[in-house]
Order: sequence, then C-alpha cells, then structure tokens
Amino acid sequence: MLWVTWMTRGVCAALIATGFVCATAPEGTAEPATPIGVADLHRMLTPTLPGTYGDDTAVVILGYGLTPEGDLRPELVRRLRAGLVQAVFAPWSPIIVTGGNPQAGLSEADAMADWLLAAGVDPARILREPQADSTVANARFTAALMAEHHLRAAVLVTSGDHVDRARAAFDDAGVLVVGELTPDRTLWPVLPLRIDRFGPALPPG
Repeated sequence: MLWVTWMTRGVCAALIATGFVCATAPEGTAEPATPIGVADLHRMLTPTLPGTYGDDTAVVILGYGLTPEGDLRPELVRRLRAGLVQAVFAPWSPIIVTGGNPQAGLSEADAMADWLLAAGVDPARILREPQADSTVANARFTAALMAEHHLRAAVLVTSGDHVDRARAAFDDAGVLVVGELTPDRTLWPVLPLRIDRFGPALPPG
C-alpha cells in the first residue's frame, strides 16, 4: 500500500498549509498492518475540519471526571486536544471549560484550563465554569456564563458517545449550538502519518 502512504503524505502536506503539524510515527512503530478500506480512504481524503467562528461564539469543552489525585484522564485529554484544534480554527472565539466534581482540590474546569494554558492558549480567551456536576448542569451554568459575556452561540467539544446528550442539554438550556467536534471525528486515529499535534507543543497526555 505504498501509494496510500504517499497519498496520505500529500494530504498531510496540504494540511500543513492550513496550520496542521504532521508528526511521523515514532521510530520502531510499524505502518498499520491491516489494509486501509474504502471508508478510511474516504475519511482521509475528505477530513472533518473544525468550523470558523467569530467572537460571539464560544468553544465549549465539556469536562470528564478527574482521577482521585486531580489528574486528567485520557478521554479528557482527547477532548482538550480536539478543543485546541477548534480554538486554532476560531481564533476570535473564547473557550469555555465546564466541569466541577473537584478532586484533590481541583475542579475539572481548572484542570482543563491549566492544560490549555500549558498548550500556549492566551489566558484571556479561557472562561471557567467550575460548578457543574452533570451534563445538564454543564449546559445550565454555561448558558449563564455565555449571557454574562454576551456570547450568542456555542460549538460543543465532547466525546462521540456523549455529543447527542450534550447537544440536547444545551438546546434545553436555550444555547444556540452551531457546531460540534469530537476526538473520534479527527484524522489522527487513521493516518499512518499521525496528525496528533497542532500549533504549540501539547502538554503530556
């Protein structure tokens, strides 16, 4: 499947022009052993890219439970990576991190904000909602924060198996949801040349 590798590299090169940084597989890591199917090839050639939004639209990253030590779980890191990509595509949009459920004295929102700051995000862009203990509360408290900052709409960033429930909760809270992004709809799980770094160096996962 050498032609697929070179085609993938061509796609990667095209994405570099838009700001992606394409990372080659670590040394000693083999190319995928299974053939790339038609669906995977279609996904590689027609990627789902984040939308572009203005300063009246918030990028809302939903929390995920921290470890008892207050550390980020892998799924939350995946959400944050997707949220960072969306934030780069929408440089005028504020970023809302929402989640309470503190562990070791740290809320989900504060842990998420710390990760984004370490990734180079301007602190002025980050709005924290550290009280929510459920998806419904995420939506309700985020709606109030958006009203306070005169934000009209939101693009939701969460896990693929959570996005429908999250959208329903935000709809019920009166938030205009204009877009969604989930980690599983990004390119890096499929590409032999992984696209798993974007913009500044990401904090350790």
